[in-house]
Amino acid sequence: MNASELRDIVAWMIGGARSAPTPPQMMAECCERLVRAGLPLWRVGVFVRTLHPEIYGRHFLWKPGSEVEQGTVDHKILDTPEFSVSPLSIVFKQGLEVRARLDDPASARFPIIEDLRAEGVTDYIALPLVYTDGFVNASSWTTRQPGGFTEEQLSALRSIAVPLARYIEIVTLRRTASLLLDTYVGNRAGERIMGGQIRRGHADTMDAAIWLSDLRGFTALSDRLPAETVVEILNLYFDCQVSAIRAHGGEVLKFMGDGLLAVFPIDEYLGDEVQVCSQVLEAARESRAGISALQFPNGDDVERFRFGVALHLGRVLYGNIGGGNRLDFTCIGPAVNLAARLEKIAGRLGRTVVASERFAGICDGGWSDLGEFPIAGFSKAERIYGLFDEASAASAG
Repeated sequence: MNASELRDIVAWMIGGARSAPTPPQMMAECCERLVRAGLPLWRVGVFVRTLHPEIYGRHFLWKPGSEVEQGTVDHKILDTPEFSVSPLSIVFKQGLEVRARLDDPASARFPIIEDLRAEGVTDYIALPLVYTDGFVNASSWTTRQPGGFTEEQLSALRSIAVPLARYIEIVTLRRTASLLLDTYVGNRAGERIMGGQIRRGHADTMDAAIWLSDLRGFTALSDRLPAETVVEILNLYFDCQVSAIRAHGGEVLKFMGDGLLAVFPIDEYLGDEVQVCSQVLEAARESRAGISALQFPNGDDVERFRFGVALHLGRVLYGNIGGGNRLDFTCIGPAVNLAARLEKIAGRLGRTVVASERFAGICDGGWSDLGEFPIAGFSKAERIYGLFDEASAASAG
């Protein structure tokens, strides 16, 4: 072992590993430098738990001469037999290091050892990566050196684990903040908040297609079903829309009971009005099909659902609004208000998808003129359009 090179690696990590701007690059450079310093590494893994509603954790795997492999696992892994007998399970739950020499019969209790044996591995150690608040992630280190790791090499790995944990903690906190903002306020809003747009009154105008929808008959549904069941139904109902909205370039800004507000920004990078409105209409058609197919067993009955969505195009004010130190990143403006009014009219007409005259005039989607309607709070009536392929039904509002 070259002690001087090892100290340099530790100092490099403490300094933020600035020569490696991404976590995979950092891991590759770190492992390569450790090998040059005299550590005979074969396969190295870093396993980081995340604060995410769908993803339990991320992993990074390095081997000599290969790109760092990245991946994620969902929360279901916690219930698998493989995880329960993994060395990493012990590290996560107890914060202990786990050593498994392949010539030690006791190591056979870990099924992964047989996989490593096939690669010619002679020694394995899993080390905890402990954050400043005691939260534990994990790393694993293997070698194909005859006889396994020496005590000096194990000591070197343990010395690396501390600065590695600090680096990962900082990167993870930043990523967690970004993921939480993405989850709760949307990707575009999250980027702006992370970029420093956090003061009340910070707002920009943007042109966007506006989506405002709600679930028909929600009040009656809430009255006759338990609250827990209603929440489960709402989650399934929103799933049918959110995936379609995001797949077609939209951003969900707000859930309001059974209502959903989304915007599809229009700019030179995302597309012109015709392209964006066509994507919005495709998302509406997909959502309509998904909700139409949605069924929820309720005793001997099966609940089925209908929704309505209003589509409009206009300029919105997009930014921080609120009182005191409680802010909301949202969009407001006459265009949003008009979309909300149109959605209510869609319910009265028994229509699923309606559009303003401006939206329908730009998006060639096979529209029928439903007539001109007075709009509460607006001085002029608005002509409203519905899709040709949609038969009018009685309102379930």
